[in-house]
Amino acid sequence: MKKEFDLVSLGELMLRLSPPDNERITRGDTLLKQVGGAEMNAITGTAMLGLRCGIISKLPANDLGTYVKNRVRLCGVSDDYLVYDEDKDARLGVYYYENGAYPRKPRIVYDRKNASINKIDVEDYDDTLYASARCFHTSGITLALSPQCRKTAIEMIKRFKAQGALISFDVNFRGNLWTGPEAKECIEQILPYVDIFFCSEETARLTFLKEGDVKSIMKSFTQDYPISIVASTQRVVHSPKRHTFGSVIYSAKEDRYYEEAPYADIEVVDRIGSGDAYISGVLYGLLAHEGDYQRALEYGNATSALKNTIPGDLLSTDLKEIDGIIREHKSTGRVAEMDR
Repeated sequence: MKKEFDLVSLGELMLRLSPPDNERITRGDTLLKQVGGAEMNAITGTAMLGLRCGIISKLPANDLGTYVKNRVRLCGVSDDYLVYDEDKDARLGVYYYENGAYPRKPRIVYDRKNASINKIDVEDYDDTLYASARCFHTSGITLALSPQCRKTAIEMIKRFKAQGALISFDVNFRGNLWTGPEAKECIEQILPYVDIFFCSEETARLTFLKEGDVKSIMKSFTQDYPISIVASTQRVVHSPKRHTFGSVIYSAKEDRYYEEAPYADIEVVDRIGSGDAYISGVLYGLLAHEGDYQRALEYGNATSALKNTIPGDLLSTDLKEIDGIIREHKSTGRVAEMDR
């Protein structure tokens, strides 16, 4: 049976306000308005590469909610599963982001408490939602936002799974939202339902108290739970403006690891959302080219590398550009300076 969506994602949509260029929050007079949010970032790239995607979230029923809805549509993501908070205290979460330049690190200030997403409930949706998608994605950020978000996310995971959807989960640990032990206790409850698991080596060590090298850590998750795919990113931060990025994917069915040479010396314009962009590329590869895990890895690495060069949270690309980046990354010969 053909599903209406290839991928749907549950998460908070936020307003991002940033001083231009390398100005400071404490000094500048101008803020650039943009939309972000981990789960939205993650599926934007998948939609731009050609799959049918939708976002599940709750927005305030005001002009800010309309602004966010319009941005969702511009990204090629369906707003069919956006619901609206009509209460007088309805609000959109906000975060302020300041770019870094060595030796100054990037800085973030959050203003997201009591946002409308925290009222989201399974009762907001018809049961047909759970049969609509081939894959459902969410992250540890959504689980950490509030008890209500956690309850809704866990119930949605169970309902999508019962309807035959693949479950994709990104740990995406945030120390300002919950502690490592809290995250471990909660996430371990949902891992029996997860098919595709995104967890960095650092997070696995700090949150799940894993030991050993990255490959043994990745494999251990599939031994402890019925997880099929584990993906782990590997980022080296040389400075705020220069990163090297790569990853490893492990398939439990093949008992095989997939890797490639990392993207070295990426010229970083804005790193926010680049981990989410990795997820978008991997999920595109897994859903569009079933069983081709090497290709999924290549799409993930390329989309993440590209996102680092784009301002704002959201990726902006298409399949032709990403395929070209992958070809050039593999090339050992001369690479043209300009596409023309």
